[in-house]
Order: sequence, then C-alpha cells, then structure tokens
Amino acid sequence: MSNISISPSQPQPPLPTPSPFSFSVASTRWSSRRPPIHAFNLFLRFLALVLSSASALSLVAPKSSLRKQPTTFRDYPELVYCFVVNILVFVYAAYQLFKGICDIVHRGIFISDMVSDYISLIFDQLAGYLLVSASSVAVPVIQQMNNGNSLWKAAMVSVCMSFASFLVIAFTALLSGYRFCKRIIW
Repeated sequence: MSNISISPSQPQPPLPTPSPFSFSVASTRWSSRRPPIHAFNLFLRFLALVLSSASALSLVAPKSSLRKQPTTFRDYPELVYCFVVNILVFVYAAYQLFKGICDIVHRGIFISDMVSDYISLIFDQLAGYLLVSASSVAVPVIQQMNNGNSLWKAAMVSVCMSFASFLVIAFTALLSGYRFCKRIIW
C-alpha cells in the first residue's frame, strides 16, 4: 500500500455555502419547476375559455331571417340561463388561465397553492354543475322550436359547445381533485 498523507501546509478549499442569491440556469427553467400536468391544465383552461365563449356568442349572434320578425334568445328564459352560465364559465376560465400564466411568470405569488387548490376544486365542480344544468334546461326549449329557425340552429350550437365545455371542465375538476388529494395525503 502506498502511504498518502495530506500535508498541513496545503490549505483545503472550503466547501461552498449555498446562497439564495446564486443563479443556476437549470433551476430557472419552467419545465424543471412545473410538471407537465400544469401545462396540460393550462391547455384545458384555454379550451374551456374558447368553448364557453363560442357557446355564448352563438346565442347572441344568430343569422337573421328576412321572412319575418326573428325571435331572440332573450324571449326564452332557459336560453338566457344558458347564456349567463356560459359567460360565468368564460370569466372563471379566464381567471384560471390568468392565474396559471401569473404562476409561470411570477413563480406562484399571485395566490398561494393551498388556496388555489381549494378554489379550483370548488369552482370547477360548481362550473361543471352549472354547465350541465344549463344544457339540460335548454334542450326541451330547442325541441319545441321550429327546426328551420336561425335561433334553433344557434341554440343547438350553443348547447353542443356548452356540453363540450362541460367535458373539459369535468376533466379539470378531476385534475383539481387530484392536486387537492395529493396536498392532503402528502
């Protein structure tokens, strides 16, 4: 065996102390801080925003027929309810999308994660319930309308978009429930 000794005359470099002011390129990347589930959640929020706005806009702007005085969705309280619910879901999806983008840019200081998980869990379920109830209330009114009417076509598009928006919100509710349960368990 060789005899290796460290001479006391050679000072050893001190161990580096971690500093909160140190900068690492690898730690500043979004993908290293956020798992892909957050990007998928943002995509779903954007999809809910687009679908709910398409549902609301299809009720507001149907093509007018020149034959007679066209009826509007304001003449049917069920369609007004469907319109209001889609506007509320649009506002909620815009808020969640804004919050998600702020979390990326400002590293989660807009709202704490715990409060955000509670808000998302409660309001995703509420939005899903409202969308299903609005779609189911509008269906009997659509069945009673004249099939060739432009309002009938607009209401059909609105209910279809509203139901698609419900499916997206239901999936985001599942993701919110997953994040909430993960927070409670761990």
